[in-house]
Amino acid sequence: MSPPRKIIIDTDPGQDDAAAIMLAFGSADELEVLGITTVAGNVPLSLTARNARILCELCGRTDVKVFAGADAPLSRPLVTAEHVHGKTGLDGPDLDEPTMPLQDMHAVDFIVETIRYEPSGTVTLCTLGPLTNVALALQKAPDLAGRIAEIVMMGGGFFEGGNITPAAEFNVYVDPEAADIVFRAGVPIVMMPLDVTHKVLTLRSRVEKLRAIGTPPALALVAMLEFFERFDVEKYGSDGGPLHDPTVIAYLLRPDLFGGRHCNVEVETGSPLTTGMTVVDWWQVTGRNPNARVMRDIDADGFFELLTERVARL
Repeated sequence: MSPPRKIIIDTDPGQDDAAAIMLAFGSADELEVLGITTVAGNVPLSLTARNARILCELCGRTDVKVFAGADAPLSRPLVTAEHVHGKTGLDGPDLDEPTMPLQDMHAVDFIVETIRYEPSGTVTLCTLGPLTNVALALQKAPDLAGRIAEIVMMGGGFFEGGNITPAAEFNVYVDPEAADIVFRAGVPIVMMPLDVTHKVLTLRSRVEKLRAIGTPPALALVAMLEFFERFDVEKYGSDGGPLHDPTVIAYLLRPDLFGGRHCNVEVETGSPLTTGMTVVDWWQVTGRNPNARVMRDIDADGFFELLTERVARL
């Protein structure tokens, strides 16, 4: 059996981030979480740093250190999403305040030092929020680009359009300049856009299977999903809402669940109308070099079976 894959989870929890972190923690044989770095996004940094520690404690993983990173985008005012995630970011269950400490080191320094310390090509960055921390790390240490195994990111959209503006997905919209830096860095990228995440809906039957697990982490996740999906049910008129971020972790565990292709992806940073749009050259009409593997298809039932099985291990 091969050793577990080393990952850093860069996140702005978020109920769907919570599901992704639980999926990673429930897959300890396959994934070694070297640390969790937090960024301002769904809610401000003070809350994302709090929420990551709550999730570590909830899952019995206080051995995983949490590092706070950028509290604002590179060059824009912060846009948050309390209208989706609630005032804490993890609204839904009753959660205790965390007791484990936040690390003193800045998240960007942790990313730089870890990727330099570990053998080249062995650390995967799993990004679940705006790409500010990763862009800052690449700016601070350009040598990282050649050492990162790959970046698997939830962000962007193309055929599905956007979810915060007609053209832009939230994570890219919050810090399009950071996303532009990351897509231009030459690091292997796997992109989980809305085109994939809108196919994994928290249907009642799927949530009930999680509820049946009956453990504190599973029941907390159910309460989070029931809060989180209310916004999307109103917006999309569906039974349940899209579960965006866990697709990143699921891809590392079961890439066979996904289908996509290598494309060139450019990020719009100038236009007021389409700021944050990920322009995906799906049909290879520009002649620009592919810089990301863009996913478009997913086996949704297989995805939820994986999530349920791994949450049950916590």
